[in-house]
Amino acid sequence: MSEAAAPNDTGQRLGRGQGLGVGAGRSLAEAKSLADSLPGLLVEARRIATTVLAGWHGRRRAGPGETFWQFRPFVAGEAPGRIDWRRSARDEHLYVREREWEAAHTIWLSADLSQSMDFRSTLANVSKRDRAVVLLLALAELLAGAGERIGLLGLSDPVLARNAAERLAETLAIRGGAASGLPDTRRLTRFSDLVLISDLLDPLAEIEAKFAEFSRAGATVHLVEIRDPVEETFPYAGRAEFRDPESGAVYLAGRAEQIADDYRRHLAARREHLAATCRRMGWTYLLHRTDRPATEPLLALHARLSDRTLAGGAV
Repeated sequence: MSEAAAPNDTGQRLGRGQGLGVGAGRSLAEAKSLADSLPGLLVEARRIATTVLAGWHGRRRAGPGETFWQFRPFVAGEAPGRIDWRRSARDEHLYVREREWEAAHTIWLSADLSQSMDFRSTLANVSKRDRAVVLLLALAELLAGAGERIGLLGLSDPVLARNAAERLAETLAIRGGAASGLPDTRRLTRFSDLVLISDLLDPLAEIEAKFAEFSRAGATVHLVEIRDPVEETFPYAGRAEFRDPESGAVYLAGRAEQIADDYRRHLAARREHLAATCRRMGWTYLLHRTDRPATEPLLALHARLSDRTLAGGAV
């Protein structure tokens, strides 16, 4: 199916038309809709973050910091000043008070808020846009609790604060209309991480050009492809009209079931291409459908980012 073929009258988006600007502006009404929904999305994000954290057995390591982690036996050759004499007085062994590693890492977050992300079919309880925002804010809540620096790429500076999720929500309420398509890469730095949440319906040439910018910046990208279930299954039959919400382009299918197999093959090939690109660059990729729990991609992202920082990826 051509990438110019796009949503039907329900607003479903099957592809972004060639030549559409990545940073296409949103209308005032759409920006207001996003701002109005953010308080509820922030509450949902915190609920999901709490659920993930409750089941998360974090990995920690010793290092410079102020937070006590554990006592361990004193090793011959270490400086005597490291001995904790109060703990050592309890028995016949010497112990060292070990602190937890607290080097802050810069993690950039970006959610595609273009018009195609507004779609929600009857098979899902949320739109792609709302799920992307909830994931972004929930991840910010988790990362802020871990002491990481977090920023909205292209919209805000990184912040190191426990209320980072709330501050990011405020930024989205004010500047969310500028978060259409793939983000500006000028603030990316070497060793930083970028979590990019999008339906990835831009032309592949534009996506690959943006990926090249990420790579040149030296950042590690964690790609989350958001899909509505009907975009996966293509359950249409008979005469169907598909309309692109951004360009207004219309594609009319006389018998939609006849193009279903071609559509699914095209989608699978496109996805495998993106996944292979991520593997080649040492990035991560995951697919999330909006009829699945938001905790699934959040847990996977949290684990991957934790592995990165524990492996020494922090600046």
